[in-house]
Parts: sequence; structure tokens; C-alpha cells
Amino acid sequence: MDLSINFPLILVLLTGGCGLIWLFEAYWLAPRRPKAEGSPDQSNLAQPAVVEYAISFFPVLLFVLILRSFLAEPFQIPSGSMIPTLEVGDFILVNKFAYGIRLPVVGTKVFEVGEPARGDAMVFIPPHQEDYFIKRVVGLPGDRVRYQNKVLYINNVEQVQTYLGEVPNTRPEQLRFSEVFGSSQHEIHRNQYQDARVQEWLVPSGHYFMMGDNRDQ
Repeated sequence: MDLSINFPLILVLLTGGCGLIWLFEAYWLAPRRPKAEGSPDQSNLAQPAVVEYAISFFPVLLFVLILRSFLAEPFQIPSGSMIPTLEVGDFILVNKFAYGIRLPVVGTKVFEVGEPARGDAMVFIPPHQEDYFIKRVVGLPGDRVRYQNKVLYINNVEQVQTYLGEVPNTRPEQLRFSEVFGSSQHEIHRNQYQDARVQEWLVPSGHYFMMGDNRDQ
């Protein structure tokens, strides 16, 4: 996802700006504005256009800000790394409070709710990156993860993969497997012709190891 336009920051600035204009109007401008004769309150008739728009949009912007920051946020899948679970172009709604409440824009966690579990599909921003990634949690803090002959080993325990068949109409050929992480089960795709990789990682404290379901992409 392209973050050249920082929508959360723009939303916070617009909401804050409209809120300040509304407060300035309610507590400073309106009490000093002359009222038309014969009417108990005609102050709104003399409001500048920018004040009218700010007052009208403020409740809507505040609702959207609260919804996107603390409850749920829509995302579009940008790549095929999570196929077959998520296809390119799919729209998903992400639970924003599953792992804690964070302040918008700065991302500071203010309320702890839970921790990611192995097998969870997560939206996150990796260190030193600006784009959102969507991957599956494979390794937890302190885990030793090994990827050998296209099979995952977590703390030297092989993660069960069950062959499901070929993926039709793919070049090079893709194979389907069911993979199990504890009580979490999902389907993965592997390219049978690509050279097998052997790599090993130790997950640092406070970090998680993520992989896509489309293992060779």
C-alpha cells in the first residue's frame, strides 16, 4: 500500500481543525455576532461558509477517525504473497483493537488487549519500511524458525503439511498444502520447481517472524 499520502495524519488534522473552528465559533464568534431583530437566535445566519462546512463535517470526521483508529480499518491486498487465503485486490476489514489500542498516526500503545498468536494473519509495517504488509505469524518471540526443503520447523518441531493437489493453470506449477500451527489450519502454495532454501532465524524478544501463504512469492 502506497503511503505517500498519509491518510491517518490528514484525517487527524482535518478532524482537529474542524473541531477547533466549531469551538471558536461556539464560544467566541457566536456570542459576539449581532442577531437579527425579531428572532431569538439568528447567529447561524451570519456564519462564514468555512465555519458552516467545519461544523457540518466535524461529526462525520470524528466518527470516521474513531472507527478507523480504534475499531476497524479497511485495506486492499496489494500483492499475491497471501494467495490462496487472500487474492490480489481483495478488500479486508482489520480489527484494530485485537492486540491493543494505539494512538492514531504515532502508533503508541495505550491499552493492552492481547498478543499475536501463531497462525494469525496480520497487517503491519515492518521496521525501516513505509508500506503495510499482510502476512501470517509463524514465529513468536524466542522461537527458532528453520525453513528447510520448503518445510517449516519451529523450535526443531516440523510443522505438519498435508498435500492437497496441484494449483490449476499455474506456470511454473504450484502445489497446494494444508499447514497446521497448533489449532490454526490454513492452505499454502509452493512452487515445486524452485530451488529449496535452507535458512534459520532466532526471533528476538518483542518481535515476530512473518511469512506469506504463497511461500515462493
